[in-house]
Amino acid sequence: MADIVLDRVSKSFGKVKVIDDLSLNVKSGEFVVFLGPSGSGKSTLLRMIAGLESIDGGRLEIGGRESQNLAPGQRDVAMVFQNYALYPHMSVFDNMSFSLRLRRLPKEEIDKKVREAADILNLDKYLERSPRQLSGGQRQRVAMGRALVRDAEVFLFDEPLSNLDAKLRVVMRTEIKALHQRLRTTSVYVTHDQIEAMTMADRIVVMNAGRIEQIGTPLELYDTPANLFVADFIGSPSMNFIPGRLHQENGQTHVVCEDGTRIAVPSTDGAADGQQIVLGIRPEHLQVSDGADGYEARVDVIEPTGPNIQIYAEMAGVPICSVLSDRRELRPGERVRMSFQPENTHLFDAESGRRI
Repeated sequence: MADIVLDRVSKSFGKVKVIDDLSLNVKSGEFVVFLGPSGSGKSTLLRMIAGLESIDGGRLEIGGRESQNLAPGQRDVAMVFQNYALYPHMSVFDNMSFSLRLRRLPKEEIDKKVREAADILNLDKYLERSPRQLSGGQRQRVAMGRALVRDAEVFLFDEPLSNLDAKLRVVMRTEIKALHQRLRTTSVYVTHDQIEAMTMADRIVVMNAGRIEQIGTPLELYDTPANLFVADFIGSPSMNFIPGRLHQENGQTHVVCEDGTRIAVPSTDGAADGQQIVLGIRPEHLQVSDGADGYEARVDVIEPTGPNIQIYAEMAGVPICSVLSDRRELRPGERVRMSFQPENTHLFDAESGRRI
């Protein structure tokens, strides 16, 4: 195991800066996920750690050793790629043992390492098969096994599940998490899928346009997003946003929406009376009221998902989404009242997007 230190690293392709003065510490034994949309720089940052992309400025340490000028093979990292990158003419055993044979390890040691990795990954029955005889999930296990036999200090995963179907992705992310819990090897995982990030990570690094927006545990990011970008990116369905103006009077604080709706929110010392803000509320906190409480809304679309019902409606002049756990009989065009607890709201400055 090894820690990873990125100190003010930067990377440009021509005049385009894709990583901008970024600093980050990954602790030894930690599972960290780089999360962000396409073009955020997450895969480039991973490749910079691996040595597949050069670092234009700043410093990289892996296991206490300065590594930005080391060749990939000298960094003691193992990488699992999105496209498996298996040799089609080789058996599973030969694919997994290839790097060990290049290092000219004794045959007995190679055999032991491969069979130990195959046992961990439930591949022991498939060692003589070729990649074309395996399912997508089994091929990804072989790619993981090829990394595992190297006994590297750091595992790097570059969107390894994006080529799998939805059901198999759930199985494989559980297997990767279980593998990490067993080995405790420092791991960095890149994905654009926030469900993968939330379910697998010890900490998530949310990236946007080559910068870090926020670092935290999955629940820290979900419960206290630092800005509108994180609030919108984390959560499915994403957070509802209602623009308005903060109004404080007689010890009460309200958000006055653009259509005149007044929404009660907790008092805050971080905002001024009259400030333009954006109110955020998670879909699961927005419920259909049985009485006169709440705010009038018009139901537009109803989506049953099985365990829940997603209601898309218009409230306070903006589209919103509500996730209901009870199976209500609602119809498009119906008028209802939506309610939520003021303590479940989030306030963001409209201009900067920062959390208040």
